Amino acid sequence: MAEKLIVGMAGFGTVGSSVYQVLKRNAALIHTRAGKQIEIKRVVCRKTDKVILQTQGNVIASNDLNSIIDDPSISVVIEVMGGIEPAKTFILNALKNGKDVITANKALLATHGDEIFEEARKQNRSVFFEASVAGGIPVIKALREGLAGNQISKISGILNGTCNYILSAMHKTPLSFAEALKNAQQLGYAEADPTFDIEGLDSGHKLSILTSLAFGVPFHFDITAVEGIKGISSLDIQFAQKLGFVVKLLATVEKINDRLAYQVAPTLIPQNSILAQVSDAMNAVEIVGDAVGKTLFYGAGAGGEATASAVLADVIDIAKGHKSIVKPDSATVVTFLDNNEKRNKNYIRFNSSSLNDLTNHVLPTLEKHQIVVEKIEEINENLVLLTQEIDEKTLQKALTELSQTYCNQLSFTRFRLAKSVN
Repeated sequence: MAEKLIVGMAGFGTVGSSVYQVLKRNAALIHTRAGKQIEIKRVVCRKTDKVILQTQGNVIASNDLNSIIDDPSISVVIEVMGGIEPAKTFILNALKNGKDVITANKALLATHGDEIFEEARKQNRSVFFEASVAGGIPVIKALREGLAGNQISKISGILNGTCNYILSAMHKTPLSFAEALKNAQQLGYAEADPTFDIEGLDSGHKLSILTSLAFGVPFHFDITAVEGIKGISSLDIQFAQKLGFVVKLLATVEKINDRLAYQVAPTLIPQNSILAQVSDAMNAVEIVGDAVGKTLFYGAGAGGEATASAVLADVIDIAKGHKSIVKPDSATVVTFLDNNEKRNKNYIRFNSSSLNDLTNHVLPTLEKHQIVVEKIEEINENLVLLTQEIDEKTLQKALTELSQTYCNQLSFTRFRLAKSVN
């Protein structure tokens, strides 16, 4: 009789059901590659009738998470419920009961990853999480294995398919943000409540995970370093195109003099760059290492089967006896750059009914704060500026002064310019 790896799964939504279906479809292939037969024995979810129907009664379905934790035959648990609780408690209890864990839960890892991996170390168990970042793109494995001999200096990526679809749609057609979002929801790219995606939180969680892996630091999610795309207008999209850029929600972490600059923000990327060509709901991650140079990973960042691909890769790794223990590098002493110290080139669009008056006030104010303007465009009632690199504190001080001068009636939009992308 072939050796079996018995699995329990918490969650049977888009990802969970896809894990089951892909495993069933590719069972023989996975068996060959894993060296073991993989069997999902139990599934816990709210809609047990769905599980019974899709699995034809071949798994035990229930609403009780403890049924997985307490089953001694189950050695691996897959968590694809999402959210913080009960997922966190479920994972911790599974580890305490001697089970290895596979999770796609980026929010949980970004905010409680240190606690989870500390428990894994205590119990000598593994936590695998390939599906937590960039869907089916094997970027976690690349950092842990393929690029393990490199000192990583920078990671920059498009990590949220919903935002990328919206921005791509606004570039292709003269759609407003609201119209593009509605289309994304109708196509299933955006949730009914898209807040997590469009405010940049999802990208921030994923960047936190990549940062920990790349630089050997504890998991660090800083909400103050995260901006979303909600305020982007079709006008700014048009102006960006005229200036030779596209707008992307870019997640970036860069090592600068032994400190890490971590940020998620709408960013202008040159139209001729590779990242600028990443459209619709696709993801891409650029990683820079001292030995390998620039590498680029591209593919489906979400979707049931793409994410299932990553989950099953982790299942196979466990079946083959691989370990996944994440801990800070003891030799690494790295702090995070304060947001006020971060330096960027900027796109700033001011709007006023009196363009001459605006120009006469804006330029002297920026000059007073030693902000150098590289390019000026006057379009209708809009003044568009591209600045040289300046620290965030100085820029915000200048923008605050201008707002006060205009009694808070001044309207402006600001984007960062990408420093260097493929």
